[in-house]
Amino acid sequence: MLTKAFGFEHIEAAEDIAGETFLAALEIWPYKGVPENPPAWLYTVAKNKAKNYIKRNHIFSEKIIPRVKHASDAFGEIKIDLSDQNIKDSQLQMLFAICHPSIAAEAQIGLSLRILCGFGIEEIANAFLTNKETINKRLFRAKEKLRLEKVQIEFPGEAEIGKRLETVLTTLYLLFNEGYYSESHDSVLREDLCLEAMRLMYLLVENASTNLPHVNALLSLMCFHASRFAARKNNNGKIVLYHDQDETLWNDELIARGTFYLHQASVGNTVSKYHVEAGIGWWHTRKADTQEKWENILQLYNRLLQIEYSPVAALNRTFALSKVKGKQAAIIEAEKLQLTSNHFYYTLLGELYKDIDNKKAKENFQTAYALAKTQTDKQIIEKEMDNLLKDRDLR
Repeated sequence: MLTKAFGFEHIEAAEDIAGETFLAALEIWPYKGVPENPPAWLYTVAKNKAKNYIKRNHIFSEKIIPRVKHASDAFGEIKIDLSDQNIKDSQLQMLFAICHPSIAAEAQIGLSLRILCGFGIEEIANAFLTNKETINKRLFRAKEKLRLEKVQIEFPGEAEIGKRLETVLTTLYLLFNEGYYSESHDSVLREDLCLEAMRLMYLLVENASTNLPHVNALLSLMCFHASRFAARKNNNGKIVLYHDQDETLWNDELIARGTFYLHQASVGNTVSKYHVEAGIGWWHTRKADTQEKWENILQLYNRLLQIEYSPVAALNRTFALSKVKGKQAAIIEAEKLQLTSNHFYYTLLGELYKDIDNKKAKENFQTAYALAKTQTDKQIIEKEMDNLLKDRDLR
């Protein structure tokens, strides 16, 4: 609401006021109690802070007051529509506004993660495999561009929605991934980020303009992954790998929901990377280690690499290959990748070399341990090395 009133050219002021408003709630509510109508309380405080800001800043006042008066009589008699539909529409409008074609796709994604999803600079840097300085510069340039273009917070036209939707989906895909596996927070699982991504995805499928096959496919993928949340951590908060998970803890309702959205995604003639990844996700809801399962997963990875090549997908494919054609064939394919800065690469090689060349297996696990960034990953690799030492004589 504040950004819509002030315009993107003053988004920092809107962010500051919003932040101060929630800080006031944190300071007051624990002592005076939660108000009867929390949204109305927050809005009233934000409105008063906005008025004070305008009064204190003469230059800001000269530029903004005419705009605000025209829209809402200087916040005096403004009313806020707190209906569920308006809240949903407003969030989607902000998401599409940030994903404006005037700025580069990477900047759109970074800005969306920062403003709408609450990502920190380090989290965004990790998502893009770059450094914080680069991200700060990218976000600054993106905000400047939105200011110059005078972008409004509103739904784009029907023809424009399709162009921006790809960036919106990429943003939510990265948001879910950061929650599912976070290097910046060294945590096994950040369910809040995953559920935020899913919440926004639900808004997209509920909107007639964005209820499209690849949107349903991405939501399907998220449902399949989320179905295993309860089994992914043990009682001590440590990660439980897929093959060790208790499938009775898997959420059957989310699996069914993911299957439903995958079915919804099957219309039309276009197959996106989200379709393929959702298909892989569906096969992983089948715990049985059958030849049929891994042959299908291998074929899906082959298709995924054709649609959009990524080193991570190529690495995952080699694991599926080991299940279908054996470890020797997988080692040949894995070593071609030469992902020498990736600890997952060496972890996989360690696993593949077990029972073939245990000395090489140990060396790869040791390299993986040195490269791993999080304590969780180090614990997993350490466990693999301990098992290797227990089961095999490495002298």
